[in-house]
Amino acid sequence: MSISSEDIKKLRDQTQAGMMDCKKALVETGGNYQEAVEWLRKKGLATAASRAGKAAAEGAVAVFVDGIQAAIIELNSETDFVARNEKFQNLTSAIAKQALGFGDEAEKLKSAQFAGATHSVDEEVKNQIGVIGENINLRRIANLSVNNGLIVSYIHNAVVPGMGKIGVLVALESSAAKDKLEEVGKQIAMHIAAAKPESLSVDKVDPSKLSRETEVLKDQARASGKPESIIEKMIEGRIRKYYEEVVLLEQLFVMDDKVKIKDLVAQFSKANGETKIADYKLFILGEGIEKKENDFAAEVASMTKN
Repeated sequence: MSISSEDIKKLRDQTQAGMMDCKKALVETGGNYQEAVEWLRKKGLATAASRAGKAAAEGAVAVFVDGIQAAIIELNSETDFVARNEKFQNLTSAIAKQALGFGDEAEKLKSAQFAGATHSVDEEVKNQIGVIGENINLRRIANLSVNNGLIVSYIHNAVVPGMGKIGVLVALESSAAKDKLEEVGKQIAMHIAAAKPESLSVDKVDPSKLSRETEVLKDQARASGKPESIIEKMIEGRIRKYYEEVVLLEQLFVMDDKVKIKDLVAQFSKANGETKIADYKLFILGEGIEKKENDFAAEVASMTKN
């Protein structure tokens, strides 16, 4: 029988199952909409709809590096247990590899055709929700590339190669030997994971954040009762300290607190050839996601109510 695209879309919107699964459900049930819903439920393919409201703050950060280009993604799940599931990890790795060339546009990646399939990345995620049984969300992606040099990755406490809870990419523009770049890049990436800088250089600090910080420092300085001329000098010193806290190139190297990152790069350049950090990416799993704390007693009570 003929199944219309409108029927398939309607079923997909209700169940959040994949397009091909919705089409198959309608074919198997002779086009009966309600029976198709039940068919999907029995197959475990309509789980996405019931999981859609569940907070997904666990999961994994994954990186994929291909020489002078690389991608990093965050794929969320509801529990850390599922994040250690092989199916989830395979999905994460596949999406990280496919994220190359999509910049930071997660929505475009979601609508792209999933590698080796006829459906989209988003539909594959929904299919896996049905298989795995938890809400899964592709939260964000980012890409880096260099013209000449290397991109180095680092995963802190990796659960499998290229995947963990903190991921870093460092783009090094340089003509230095690849093994030397790999070595210094790994050190810088580990520093970034530990120090968590907010910007690469002073000129790239978020102006609104700098303005707020300056106002706070002014209020603190004025509270000391010192003259305005002294206050200005105090603020200059404190802003320099602020830069040392949030700017990568101004931070003290975690492996040698007598050297700033910009000095580390300068020393490397002198010995190996002109090198600069073109950019970096730092993804921390669940950063900025409000995790809901469940009241277990209240949850049990609600389940036992008549």
